[in-house]
Amino acid sequence: MEQKSGLVITAHPGDFVWRAGGAIALHARKGYRMKIACLSYGERGESQFAWKQAGVKLEDVKAQRRDEAERAAAILGAEIEFFDAGDYPLRSSEAMLDRLVDIYREVKPAFVLTHSLHDPYNFDHPLATHLAQEARVIAQAAGHKPDPTRAYTAPPVFLFEPHQPEQCDYKPNVILNIDDVWETKRKAFEILAAQKHLWDYYTRVALNRGMQGGRNSGRAMTYGEAYQRLFPDIVEELK
Repeated sequence: MEQKSGLVITAHPGDFVWRAGGAIALHARKGYRMKIACLSYGERGESQFAWKQAGVKLEDVKAQRRDEAERAAAILGAEIEFFDAGDYPLRSSEAMLDRLVDIYREVKPAFVLTHSLHDPYNFDHPLATHLAQEARVIAQAAGHKPDPTRAYTAPPVFLFEPHQPEQCDYKPNVILNIDDVWETKRKAFEILAAQKHLWDYYTRVALNRGMQGGRNSGRAMTYGEAYQRLFPDIVEELK
């Protein structure tokens, strides 16, 4: 049986930890190959504490964030590929899009996790989402790098929770129970020294979503992650 896989397309290193670390760890534990495509190192706008050091240089911050992201991904059980597109602003290129299409076809993910469609506080995030969606569609095109032996089906896309969901028009319709992997996710938090001001915030978010998950399911649940499904779920019966 072919190994199942999941793909995470993230603008910055911290995003995949805060917003999707539970899903990554949970599916890795279930035997999925989890692949993270990290578009930037978050070196300009996502590294507040790193820039407080006297004399720090851009390359120093990039090296620190790459190291943190690699260690966090390893804790969660994922592999990570960096695009080094820069952030604040993040700008995509034809080469990035082409590589992402190849990743879709190589990994054949059962699902994709990426940012919300809108984020007035961070323009890098919806750009990453647009790139993720465009690559997903192009990967279906028979005429793009034609290969009659290739098997590929466009996967469902789940948008992970933005920092301020109300302002992002974000309405989650999936809550994932991450109780079994919460401690793993929390350990990944503690790798991200450049953003330690967010550790407690995202712990509270997980507790809030866990409370909501329990109330909506009637099942005991402490920690959760919220997702917005982008495409309809096709079912044989309603339940």
